[in-house]
Amino acid sequence: MSGTNENITGSLISYFSNLVKSKGGINLAQGIPGFNPPKKLLDSLKISADLNCHQYAPGLGNLNLRKYIQNSYPHIDKDSSLFITNGATEAISLIYTYLKNKNSELNVLAFSPAYESYIHLPKIFGDKYKSIQCYKDKYFDKDELVFAVDNHKINTIFIASPGNPYGKIMTKEEFDFLGNLCAERQIYLIIDAVYSELYFSTNKPYYPINNINPYVFYVNSFSKKLSITGWRIGYFFCHESHKEKIAYIHDYIGLSTPAPLQGALSSYLQLGEANLYINNLRQLVKLNLDFALLKLNNNGFNCFPTDGGYFIWTELPVGFDDGLDFGLKLYQNHKTAIIPGEHFGKEWKRFIRINIARTKDEFENGIIQILSFIKNS
Repeated sequence: MSGTNENITGSLISYFSNLVKSKGGINLAQGIPGFNPPKKLLDSLKISADLNCHQYAPGLGNLNLRKYIQNSYPHIDKDSSLFITNGATEAISLIYTYLKNKNSELNVLAFSPAYESYIHLPKIFGDKYKSIQCYKDKYFDKDELVFAVDNHKINTIFIASPGNPYGKIMTKEEFDFLGNLCAERQIYLIIDAVYSELYFSTNKPYYPINNINPYVFYVNSFSKKLSITGWRIGYFFCHESHKEKIAYIHDYIGLSTPAPLQGALSSYLQLGEANLYINNLRQLVKLNLDFALLKLNNNGFNCFPTDGGYFIWTELPVGFDDGLDFGLKLYQNHKTAIIPGEHFGKEWKRFIRINIARTKDEFENGIIQILSFIKNS
């Protein structure tokens, strides 16, 4: 089944999500949680709104929020620099802008299927981009990685663990190999850990960040784990040597994250209850994951193993060879939105991404609509 040609420009994530936002339906497309933020966080926001905190926040971030984040990473070198940003997206873009200013040419590598920012930032800045595959049984092939690094003169690598759209977690051995390779070849390694708390095994994901050297940048966010994607509060650590110039760029393209939101978040985090919310969120998402894997795999889908994050990454059943065509017709006939795999790399045309971080009723209804579409096509 293929053949639907529709002139879509820009992000497919935005396109399919906006269909639901403007015309209704089930949103299994954009990485938006279907859950309310913690009640006490919302109470904290109400209190924050009444305080005298409606002017610019410090560029580096709310002091108390900075202290909380730094205390959450006791093994990171205290000399490392911390920036609070407008979500992880600004953090990644800010780092990239800084590296581009520092280096006339960036040769970028990411692991495919790759998150959209890793693909499009090099395009925006006119840099070269190379991807290598992320596999079912391993995050990457070591020989393939070294070959790509050497032959494409790679000097910047993006890594997400758990990934998006493929929720695979990099093992300690793999991460140490990658970290050592980057240190030896003087390659910048940008670690995207926004789904670090949403893992489905007993062990937390590992990150080689005890010593933030000049080639490592570590990015995280509160958006996903507290269901506050609209608040846009992210952060990153980097080596002290980058601080002055990054702060200069940040002053002119981001400036500061909204002061009332930073204050409310800081007050809530001091209560020490965030982990209770995160643990419950993790369980809810895992229930959705288990439900979907059973239903989808029994109906011809080939779902890749999901170690963590918000998504299922799956190959379409036999007879469906175009994820974009599938997504358009699924929404047209069943008002259910997913994301075509080609958005994360042209080689993934037969794949789709499904958001599993929705309420139980909405999510199960969405899976039922997908299966109904399959059976009636």
